[in-house]
Amino acid sequence: MNIVHVHVHVKAEMIDAFKEATIENAGQSVKEVGVERFDVIQQNDDPTRFILVEVYKTDKASFAHKETAHYLKWRDAVADMMAEPRRGI
Repeated sequence: MNIVHVHVHVKAEMIDAFKEATIENAGQSVKEVGVERFDVIQQNDDPTRFILVEVYKTDKASFAHKETAHYLKWRDAVADMMAEPRRGI
């Protein structure tokens, strides 16, 4: 398994738009053969901060995810919504 935590800091005025785009992407992502889970978590004490927990069956599945139409749509849609670049670990 390959588990990725993506830390995202969103501009306050973009929270709702970010959530909408990200939940849509997560819903499509869990349909991918190589995706085990894709969770969207919003921090309680700072609603501008999110963690995306992405669980892939293999490293190859993680790379394949970044080539899907829904990921590319999400990436482009949220680019200007972030207060700082997202970090995946």
